[in-house]
Order: sequence, then C-alpha cells, then structure tokens
Amino acid sequence: MTVEEFDRVYENFQAFHARFADLFGRRECRENGEKYLHGVLVQAEERGNAENIAEAVGAVPRTLQRFLTATHWEDPAVIARLQAYLGPKLSHPRAVWAVDSSGFPKQGKQSVGVARQYCGALGKVANCQVGVFLAHVGPRGRALVDKRLYLPPEWTNDPARCDAAGVPKEEQVYRSEAQLALEMLRQAQKRSTLTAAWVTGDDTFGKSPEFRDGVAAAGLLYVLEVPPETPVWPREPTYETPPYAGKGPRPAPRPVVAERQEVRERAKRLPNEAWQEITVAEGTQGPRTYRFAAERVRETRDGKPGGEIWLVYRENLDGSEPRYHFANAPVETPLTTLAWVAAARWPIETEFETDKSDIGLDEYEVRSWAGWHHHITMCLLASAFLLTLQQEWGGKDAPPDAAPGLPGRARVITAGAVHRGGTAVLAGRNAATE
Repeated sequence: MTVEEFDRVYENFQAFHARFADLFGRRECRENGEKYLHGVLVQAEERGNAENIAEAVGAVPRTLQRFLTATHWEDPAVIARLQAYLGPKLSHPRAVWAVDSSGFPKQGKQSVGVARQYCGALGKVANCQVGVFLAHVGPRGRALVDKRLYLPPEWTNDPARCDAAGVPKEEQVYRSEAQLALEMLRQAQKRSTLTAAWVTGDDTFGKSPEFRDGVAAAGLLYVLEVPPETPVWPREPTYETPPYAGKGPRPAPRPVVAERQEVRERAKRLPNEAWQEITVAEGTQGPRTYRFAAERVRETRDGKPGGEIWLVYRENLDGSEPRYHFANAPVETPLTTLAWVAAARWPIETEFETDKSDIGLDEYEVRSWAGWHHHITMCLLASAFLLTLQQEWGGKDAPPDAAPGLPGRARVITAGAVHRGGTAVLAGRNAATE
C-alpha cells in the first residue's frame, strides 16, 4: 500500500487500531503500536526492519525496535480480541479451521528457534525458523488468526540458549507442530468468538494420531492429508486363528496382514465409476476442479485395525498429483462436503504469500522470543485491517477476490476506497469492471 492509498483510508485505520489500542499499555506504547501497524502496511522497502518502517512513517527506529523487543504487552490478549473482532465478519456454516506451518529463512544461530529444518518457503531443508499458524477459511473470507513458534529439540534441550533468547520457562518444553496446532484450536474453542466445525491441514498434522484424536475429542470434524505410504485396513478385515500347538493358551484371532495396504495402493484399485469431478473453488484462472473418491476403511493403530474412518482420494483431472486424506465425518457425509473441506487448506498457502508480500510477515530483524511474537501479531492485525476494507468495500459477504485484477488485498485500496460516514466506499474508477 502506498502512502497516498493509506491516506484515503486513514480514518478507517484509526477506528481499527482503536479497537486494540488499550492492549498495548500506556500512551507511548499505544502510539508506537499504531506507528508500527501503519508501517507494515505502507513500508515498501525490500526488508521490513525497524529502520525502514520508521522511515516510512516518520518514527524513531529505536522506539519501534523497543516496541517489539522490550515493551511488555501480551500478544495472546491481542490474538483473543482479534478473533472476537473477526467473528461477526467471517462466521459461516461452511467455515473451516486450517492449520499449517511456514518457514522463515534466517542466517546465523541466535534467532530464537532457528535450526536446520524443512523450510516450506524454500522447498528444502535450510537454516530457518518455523511458525505454526491457525487460519479461518470460509465463503466470507480467510485470515490467519493465531500463531506459535516451533522450537526444535536442539533448542528445548538447551535451557541456556532459550534463556538468552528470552523464551519463557514454561515454553522451554518440546512440542511438535501438531501439538502446537492442537493447542491453538483448543484455545480458539475456549474463546468461542470465532468458530468452525471442521479442521483441515497437510500431512504434518494428518499423520499424527494424537492430533487427529485431539481434534475429534474437541468435537470437531476433520479432513486431514496423510502420506501416501500410510497403511489402512478394509472396513471389515478378515481374522484368522493360528493353529493351536497344544501347549499354553490358545492363540487369539489376528487380522490377515496381507489385507493391510498403503493408501496409494488402494487408490490404484478404485474403479473409474468411484471417481467424481468436483469443483471446489473459483480460482483466478477459472474453476478448480479435481477428481475425488472416498471409501470407508479402518486406520492402523499399533499395526492392527483401528477405528473406521473415511479415506478420501484427490487427484488432478489427468490423474497427476494424488493426495490422500483421513476424515472422521459421519458415514452419510456427501463426497462434495469432504472435497470442499479438504480444499479449504489451500487458501492458507495463498494467505502466507499475500501476507509476506503485502505486509512483510517474513521481513523482520528481531532475534528474541518477544520480538518474533510481537511482529507476527502486528502483521496478523494488518492483514485483518485489509480484510475489513475488502469487506466494507464489497459488502459483508464479499469473497476474498471481490476486486479482481489487482495484487493481494491491497487491490481494494488501489481501486480508490475512501472513508465516508464510517464505511469505505468506492471513488473514481470502477475496479470491478475495468
């Protein structure tokens, strides 16, 4: 967003910031929070460090740096209010929780949580930090609504290193990405201001029985991707009893191991009539249509048949890029429902790209625990502000791409949104038709 574009919606911005200002403490900190939020929206330099942000908004770099790293304000309280703010704007019967992680490439070894680990932003193992995020995705829009910083074992096993980076003592316990995601879901449920009935995520989360069990125990339905080598059993497995040797207790029946198959092998045996072409979304290049199929199977627990679940298959229309999902939905659930829930995971990837390019989600030069959480929280607020403009410009049910042809959410501002009477209205050219 340019400075000129920001000026057009300045009153909207002030009203938005006022909803959160008291959470930043005394007046000086509230003012610095407003400047930092302003800065991540308009800063156009390649690196979104405190110096560049301060220059963009006429602030002192040291004060903005101190706002991130040294000023005491509780980002969980901001997240809680953010979810309450977004509740009326995003609530919808078809809304879905989406969990995903994103990598932040970093040099050196001092930035909190940095390690040699898989970095999705680079598509390979690299030196990076990994954030785990909770998103809310639905027909009325999408938003990142919570975050956790993943600490690898090499960090949690080194208390001195954690202390030096400002990691609170209670956070110096190893938790997997799946555990962090489940924690965010439980907290969102407890707040109950932003709700959804379904959960989706990639195989980082789907391959974890503990995560699947935790989601189910929370009363939520899931459609979660699993790796192609995941073993499953038929819905009605065959049991056989080994012959009795004449000594000791008689052997118990056991499942026929030959019936256990990897999900990718089961997919190859599906008849053509089992597949349906389903359009799951309207993309910028046209409808997103895939082939889906589903069957009831039993998952594997401790090498044996476990509970009955849906196994959902998805592939491109040409049969490429197959994906496999577990779902705990009721037996009568239509395949179309399972398909659109699974598809709700992909918008979070777009959200990462948008928030990194438009508001500098990954552009920061802080090393401490507080610095990372404070910067990411301010970016989530900035993203929510752009979503607010988008909805006010296009109506409360405006989809995420209500104003086509312009990059990211900033398109609604570039189109000429100005503040009149408490809402953003269109000025100048009609961006929806030009």
